[in-house]
Amino acid sequence: MSITINVEGMSCQHCVANVKGKLVALDTVQSASPSLEDKNVTIEGENLDMDAIKSAVAEAGYQVVE
Repeated sequence: MSITINVEGMSCQHCVANVKGKLVALDTVQSASPSLEDKNVTIEGENLDMDAIKSAVAEAGYQVVE
């Protein structure tokens, strides 16, 4: 399964690495590919939990935008 979420607040490569690290730490996430240019993250995994994903992004200091 693959989803793409919009993330507000990413402005540098440190931001990208921070968001990616929090997302791949989730058990259901196999990979996360943030795009600084597009301000989104493509996430690959099985049984992805949007609440857990939003929480991980918030822990990194950013916000998922619907």
